[in-house]
Amino acid sequence: MLLLAFDTATPAVTVALHDGTHALAEVTTIDARRHGELLAASIDQVLTRAGASRLDITAVAAGTGPGPYTGLRAGLVTARVLGSALGVPVHGICTLDVIAADALAAAAGREFVVATDARRREVYWARYDGAGTRLSGPAVGTPAAVAAELPAGTPVAGAGALLYPDLLGGPGEPGYPAAGTLARLAAERIAAGLPGPGADPVYLRRPDARVPGPPKRVTVP
Repeated sequence: MLLLAFDTATPAVTVALHDGTHALAEVTTIDARRHGELLAASIDQVLTRAGASRLDITAVAAGTGPGPYTGLRAGLVTARVLGSALGVPVHGICTLDVIAADALAAAAGREFVVATDARRREVYWARYDGAGTRLSGPAVGTPAAVAAELPAGTPVAGAGALLYPDLLGGPGEPGYPAAGTLARLAAERIAAGLPGPGADPVYLRRPDARVPGPPKRVTVP
């Protein structure tokens, strides 16, 4: 197995190459405005580090969000194009699940929440049990609304906790998904023979862009 994994649902553009046992190479760059540009370069970088080419890839895994429309679309379109061009399967993994997998140790067996920045003073969030199984979500809401649903002292991972510490507490780490973890989760599903979830985006909100309406009629006074 040579699995290429990446996530662009947050400001972190993270890419990893995984052989089914461990990550051979991984690179992450934090930049909310250059997802497409950084993703292509990062894919080339991890392949070069591992001494592999795109033709060696046997599967692709991509973070499905939730996330802002433009960044998330860059990753999922790339995943589908690579899967089609190389003739390999494409697997989708919820971005919040990836963060949750790396937050288990800090949660120490307790239920916890993952919250990421949804912009517009809102967060994308989901709740997990102490083993990292998602109990509810993903959903989008204000930090205050999320906090109102949580028992006092509930650990919160993700950048949402770092942005709104007064409401969502902490510890907040990890703030972003790691492609190495995404790859591990996908590799485990593949090894277990589980059907791969499709790489369909989880937007939760409509994009900011709107199709212009018909032109207004202008009358001459």
